[in-house]
Amino acid sequence: MARGLGRWVAGVAAVVALVLAFKLLPVDTWLLGLVERIRDTGLKGAGLYVALYVVATVLVMPASVLTLGAGFAYGPVYGSLLVVVASNLGALSAFLLGRTALRERVSRRLEGQPRFSAVDAAVAGQGFKVVLLLRLSPLFPFNLLNYALGLTRVRPRDFVLASFLGMLPGTVLYVYLGSLVTSVAQLSRGQRPEAGFSGQLLFWGGLAATILVTVYVTRLARRALDATLKETPR
Repeated sequence: MARGLGRWVAGVAAVVALVLAFKLLPVDTWLLGLVERIRDTGLKGAGLYVALYVVATVLVMPASVLTLGAGFAYGPVYGSLLVVVASNLGALSAFLLGRTALRERVSRRLEGQPRFSAVDAAVAGQGFKVVLLLRLSPLFPFNLLNYALGLTRVRPRDFVLASFLGMLPGTVLYVYLGSLVTSVAQLSRGQRPEAGFSGQLLFWGGLAATILVTVYVTRLARRALDATLKETPR
């Protein structure tokens, strides 16, 4: 639980740092201008974002900044949809590379790790369930997990569906956090929220609920994953 919770805390800390930047530095004007330019490029800008996300995933680079950026540029709804597409394409690309061209290299990287041996044995009998639990409460970092699962016997169909469902809570939370920055920038320029006080209450209340649900689901997933791995014969 501590590791999963740490990821959400890191996301919150990143947003707090950006909020402080808006308060202490004159960066709101050019950042809002950047958002407008990204939005104005339409499908071209969205396509470029997806391509960058896929490359970052394949290169095992942290994607949290890109996820926060989607919320900043596109808002919580469209940003979440964009990240869902990008993160799943990136995960599938790394999974297929781990199963084919990079199989030997990934195998050497994971050699001697007892956690991976347990995952490999569990996936053989309960592929969809184990991948789903790993996504909700990963034993491995997100990008490394994509390659690691390529070495297992999980079916690509189960990998794709379980990854989609398991990554969804974290995606929504990070995009939601990123969208807060746009709201702060608008307020710093003296713009009133369109929905007024009730809209802001709903917005912040929704954020709190999203964080609580995500942390709770992560905790349940970790317990279920530990139980599953212990029950699996090796």
